[in-house]
Amino acid sequence: MPSPLPAFDLNNQNALITGSTDGLGKAAAELLAQAGAHVWINGRSETRCDQVAAKLRKAGLKATSLPFDVADETAAELAFQTLATAGGLSILVNNVGQRDRRTLPKFTRNDLQSLLNVDLISPFRLSQRAADQMRANGYGRIVNISSIAGLIAQSGDAAYTSAKAGINGMTKALAAELGTDGINVNAVAPGFFKTEPNAAAAEDPALLEKLQNATALKRWGNPEELAPTILFLASAAASYVTGQVWAVDGGYTSHY
Repeated sequence: MPSPLPAFDLNNQNALITGSTDGLGKAAAELLAQAGAHVWINGRSETRCDQVAAKLRKAGLKATSLPFDVADETAAELAFQTLATAGGLSILVNNVGQRDRRTLPKFTRNDLQSLLNVDLISPFRLSQRAADQMRANGYGRIVNISSIAGLIAQSGDAAYTSAKAGINGMTKALAAELGTDGINVNAVAPGFFKTEPNAAAAEDPALLEKLQNATALKRWGNPEELAPTILFLASAAASYVTGQVWAVDGGYTSHY
């Protein structure tokens, strides 16, 4: 049955969402699959990838498990060879992220390198591989998951903030470079979302009070509330949108 909203129809498109076994990545994978994409479920756990992909297929959607560590160059190369044999990648959502909250004196070079490998270098390398496949078809969408930490900062979070600011810069640079190849590159900067890693923080009365004072909508976001922005940027509806960083934060960065 044709989609009632053709610009959001992702049929016949392969979409890789890194870190899609839970949280924001899983919600994005579910929505992109509902829009018709064949989603490739990624994470380091083969079991969890298989479970999420199987659940989507049981719902009548197209999904395949593709477990690999995004920081493992060899594993990533093999994964993209698999995608190439499946017709090539149309959509890449660079969602995997690592956070390490420590003050500046406590960060070693190895600590910094580890975080940057996951949060900045890996998305860059995956985007390189994705662009090769997208360029061949003259069409592609890359959506980088940044953070409001790439737009504003707080004490004790310098490494993560630096990495996410780098993602924002990379997004603009890749958009400028890949536009003539038919590839749009954008980023989404989430605010405070109730994901599994944030479960304890979401129950913290002091943090909730902070959000109520600092966020226009006065609450945490749910993962399902970020996914529609990713769908938009991954679809033909965003055909004239590229090089942008979209804050989805309940108004946190819009006022004081």
